[in-house]
Amino acid sequence: MGKVVEPVVNVNEVSRVSSGTIIRGDIYSPNDIRIDGSFEGRIISKCKVVVGENAVITGDIVCENADFWGKMHGNFYVKDTLSLKSSSVIEGDLKCRRLEIEMDARFDGNCQTINEEEFNTLAESMEMV
Repeated sequence: MGKVVEPVVNVNEVSRVSSGTIIRGDIYSPNDIRIDGSFEGRIISKCKVVVGENAVITGDIVCENADFWGKMHGNFYVKDTLSLKSSSVIEGDLKCRRLEIEMDARFDGNCQTINEEEFNTLAESMEMV
């Protein structure tokens, strides 16, 4: 049985919006992003997006993978896995390859399973990648 190797994330390569911070606009990052504050606009990451329990997002998120604990009014476009944690509240549509939902997580919208090609087509049509 082979050993599972977890990717090493350099803390200096993670973009972070800390609690109490309010940002309006678009963020594009080739690295991981963590949001703990308030954000209005589009979040686009070639890697993972983590949204903390106190975060409030108004806008869309486009990313490789996501762990979501906060509140959001907008749409998710996830190339691989979207994980909705128990405290998450989302009003919007979800388009992802895989979806994990913990007990008590809430979302009001439509959910569509997409493959990598569909994600790339969607992202290109929205000029997000």
